Amino acid sequence: MPRLKSDLYESLYAGFNAPISRFDCGKMCAPHNGGEPVCCNTKFAIPVSTIEEWTFLKSRSKMWHSYKPRDEAERKVKEALPRYCKMMECNGASQCERDNRALSCRAFPFFPYVTKEYEFVGLTYYWTFEETCWVISNLQIVDKGFVSEFISTFDYIFRKVADELEIFRDHSASMRRVFSRRGTSIPLIGRDANFYEVIPKTGVIQPAKVKAFEKFGVYRD
Repeated sequence: MPRLKSDLYESLYAGFNAPISRFDCGKMCAPHNGGEPVCCNTKFAIPVSTIEEWTFLKSRSKMWHSYKPRDEAERKVKEALPRYCKMMECNGASQCERDNRALSCRAFPFFPYVTKEYEFVGLTYYWTFEETCWVISNLQIVDKGFVSEFISTFDYIFRKVADELEIFRDHSASMRRVFSRRGTSIPLIGRDANFYEVIPKTGVIQPAKVKAFEKFGVYRD
C-alpha cells in the first residue's frame, strides 16, 4: 500500500501546528490522571506512527523512543498493528518539543469522521478516552484554526493514501455501532467548525447544540 514518504512530514507538520484551544487542556486533565495529561502518558494513550513518520522524527529529535508493551494486552495491540506502523513513546509532557509532535499527538483526541459514502465530513473523538480527556467533555473550546488545519491535513493525506480513508471509514462505522447500542448520538465538529450530531442507526447528520453533548467522568461538573 502506498504511504506518505518521510520527506513530506515537514510540510504536514508546518500545516498542522495550531493549538486545539486557547486553554492548556493538559492542566485540566492532569490533576485527575496522576499529574500528567492523558495524551502525554502511555498509561492512557500510546502514540502510533508509520515507519516513515518515525524515520522523520528520529532524524530531527531525541524526543521519541520505541515503546515496549508492558503486558499481554498491549502485546496483542502491537501484533495487530500493520507492519508499517510503530508504537512509540515521548519523553513526557515536561520535555515536549511542540514542533516534533507526531500527527497522532496533534490530532488527539480527534479522528476524521467518514460516512459510509466515503465523505470526510468533520471531526469526532476517540470514545475510549471519554472518561479521562477534558476536551471531549468541553468541545466548545475547540478553536476554528485547529479544525481548519485538521481538515486540510487529512484532506491531503486522503488524496495521497486512499487506504487511510478506508481505515477511518471503518472506524467511523465502529463508532456508529457503539453509539447505536448506547442509544446516543455522535458529536461531530463539521468542516465548517459548527456542531452537528450523527444519528448512529441511520447515519443522518443534523445541526446540534454543543450544550446538549454529554459530559463524562469527573468532568460532568
